[in-house]
Amino acid sequence: MADWIVVVDDDVANLKMAGHILSKNNMRVTALRSGQALLDYVKENTPDLILLDILMPEMDGFETLRILRQSSKPGEEIPVIFLTANEDEESETKGLSLGAMDFIKKPFVPEVLTLRCRHIIELIRLQRNLSNEVAIKTRENERLSLHIVECLADAIDAKDTYTNGHSGRVADYSREIAARFGYDIKEQDEIYMMGLLHDVGKIGIPDAVINKPSRLSDEEYELIKNHPVMGARILKNIKEMPRLVTGARWHHERYDGSGYPDGLKGEDIPECARIIAVADSYDAMSSRRSYRDILPQEKIKQELEKGRGTQFDPQFVDVMLSMIEEDTDYTMREQ
Repeated sequence: MADWIVVVDDDVANLKMAGHILSKNNMRVTALRSGQALLDYVKENTPDLILLDILMPEMDGFETLRILRQSSKPGEEIPVIFLTANEDEESETKGLSLGAMDFIKKPFVPEVLTLRCRHIIELIRLQRNLSNEVAIKTRENERLSLHIVECLADAIDAKDTYTNGHSGRVADYSREIAARFGYDIKEQDEIYMMGLLHDVGKIGIPDAVINKPSRLSDEEYELIKNHPVMGARILKNIKEMPRLVTGARWHHERYDGSGYPDGLKGEDIPECARIIAVADSYDAMSSRRSYRDILPQEKIKQELEKGRGTQFDPQFVDVMLSMIEEDTDYTMREQ
C-alpha cells in the first residue's frame, strides 16, 4: 500500500508542486488549503504523514498543530512536518515543542522532500511496531506472573485440608467488590493478585497447626496470628508490585481496631485490605471446615451485618451483601 500524505498549504502552486513530486514517487497525496480543513479531515481519516504550511490565513500551522495534538490519543498522533519559506531558530523551536517531526524549506527540492517524508514514515512505523512488541511481551510476562502466583496460591491452599481453592475465591470476590466500588481494570487486577497471596504467610505455619481439628492452644493461635507478618516479609521483596504486602499484612485487621497484627482502626487500614477482609470472611463462612459444613446464605448475611462497623468496613459489607442478594442459586461458595 502506498504511503499516504496530506499536504496543507493555502498556496495552490505549492500544493500542485508537492503533489506532483510525491505522486511521481508512488505516494498517495491529499491536498487541503487550510488548517481547519485539516482538522475536519483527520476526524475521519488517518494519513501516514502531514505536511503543514506555517504561514496561512485565519489559522496558522502552529495553532493547527496545537489543536491537532490536543485531540489526538497518546501513541496515535499523526507525524507532522512543517513547510516554511523561512528558516529561523524561533520558528523551529516553537514547531518542535509543539510536536513537529521536522521542517522542509520551500521551494521544494524533490529529492529532499521525498526522502524526508519516507524517513519520517519509516521511523514512526518502526516506533509503533516496537511499542506493539513491547506491549505483547508485557502482556505475556503479566500472564506468566499471574500463572506463577496462581500456582503459589494453590500451594498455600494445599497446606489446609479444608480450604481448597480459598485464595482464588477470595481473589475473585475482592475483585468483584472493587469493581462495584469503582476501581478501574488495573486496580481490579492488582487487588486480585493481593487476594491470591493474602495467605502466603501460612507457608511458614506447621501443617499440624493449620489442620488441627480441635481447638488451638494459645501458643498455636499465636503461631496462626503471625502469618500476616510472615506473608508481608515474603512479599516485600517483590519490588515490581510493592502493594502486594497490603493484603497479606492487614487482612485480619478489624474496623474497630481490635484486629491483628498492628491493631489498625477504620480508614487507617488500607482500603484494599478492608475489601479483602470482607471477601476472606465471606469465603470462610461459605466453605467447609473440620467442625462444620458450609453455612446457609441467611446465616452468612446475619454474620456480615453483625460485623458491619466493628469487624468490617460498612461500605464493603454492603457491596458484599448486594452480591449475596443477586446470588439466588448460591454459587458463590466452595463447590
